[in-house]
Amino acid sequence: MRAPRIAVLTGSGVSAESGLSTFRDKGGIWAQYDYRQVATPEGFAADPALVHDFYNARRRALKCAAPNAAHFALAELERRLEDRGGALWIVTQNVDDLHERAGSRNVLHMHGELSRARCGSCGDSRPWTDDLDVRTKCPSCAATGAMRPDVVWFGEVPMYLEETAAILSRSQQFVSIGTSGVVYPAAGLAAEARALGIPCTELNLEPSENARVFTRRRYGKASEIVPQWAREILAE
Repeated sequence: MRAPRIAVLTGSGVSAESGLSTFRDKGGIWAQYDYRQVATPEGFAADPALVHDFYNARRRALKCAAPNAAHFALAELERRLEDRGGALWIVTQNVDDLHERAGSRNVLHMHGELSRARCGSCGDSRPWTDDLDVRTKCPSCAATGAMRPDVVWFGEVPMYLEETAAILSRSQQFVSIGTSGVVYPAAGLAAEARALGIPCTELNLEPSENARVFTRRRYGKASEIVPQWAREILAE
């Protein structure tokens, strides 16, 4: 029997055990910062230095982080399903690159990537691992002060929406890992999958806000329940 085609949505919970802060949990990033000041176009226009400091700190933290067992399990599952004629696609809300560093290849970052920068003047986007500030010049157009993290801020349209819809249309299973079920449009993907008749599984530390949408649920640490789930998929 041919291996399944699986669409996976990941959120900050999959990277929490790698030492990266979640956003909406108690003590998470939005409990420490006002998102309107550091994660909106208006906040950047009002105080670009503050926004750069916020993202520079996160970029440095990412350099010190490493993929955990959940990331590696997904990468291995992707390889083994492809060997059997199946597929696994990851659509992630995370701006970190831990999926790629674990070996996953089919990854779409719907909220952008922390390790990329974009020029607000010419639109050039490129890999970027150093700090940004108001004096940074765009390597493409030489504009000063227009460089920003290539991430999606509140009020901006997420990336790869058409590609994500195409992935869902080709999938036989949908799995949500480490998401709050609060942020749309990502939170609506499970309902879209159900409407297409695709079985939906939630793997999370605790039930999400939209847990009722899922046909199967499993709760615990991502580093434990994701590898266990992956082994079960391969054993089917």
